[in-house]
Order: sequence, then C-alpha cells, then structure tokens
Amino acid sequence: MEAESNLTGLVNVGRAVARYFERIGITRVEQLAGRDPVELYEQMSAACGQRLDPCLLDTVMSAVDQAEGRPARPWWHYTPERRRLLARH
Repeated sequence: MEAESNLTGLVNVGRAVARYFERIGITRVEQLAGRDPVELYEQMSAACGQRLDPCLLDTVMSAVDQAEGRPARPWWHYTPERRRLLARH
C-alpha cells in the first residue's frame, strides 16, 4: 500500500490534503495519533509559505481524531472548535 492511500483512507482526506501532510513528513495514519492539529496546520502553512485555508484545520482535526480511534465525522463538525482554537492562538 502506498503512503498516500493510507492517509486517503481517512474520511475528509483526499489526495490534496494527503499532499499537505506529506509535505510535513506525515505519510501514515499512525503518525497522526497524539499530535496537536493546530501545530500540524501551522507546519503545513509554513511548508507552503502562506497561511492555508482555515478549513484545512477542520480536516486535520478530523484526521487526528480518526487516527486516535474516534469516529469519523464530516470536517464541518470541527468548525466551531477550530474557531475557538484559533481565537486563542
């Protein structure tokens, strides 16, 4: 199984999002467990040289939850929490 197909097995993670993860060295779902979604999003933005769409953070939050065994939810389920998190940063 190629690395990308492992990440794209997560709900909300398509090829484009998998490439953002790969740019920061995340190639396997297992690497997401225990990680801080905001930190991952910030690393993705830095790797791209620009602030990425905040909705990407919703997807990262979903991916981390799934990697930690929580149920898959649509990315927009995370929008209220993402707004709270970014308001603190």
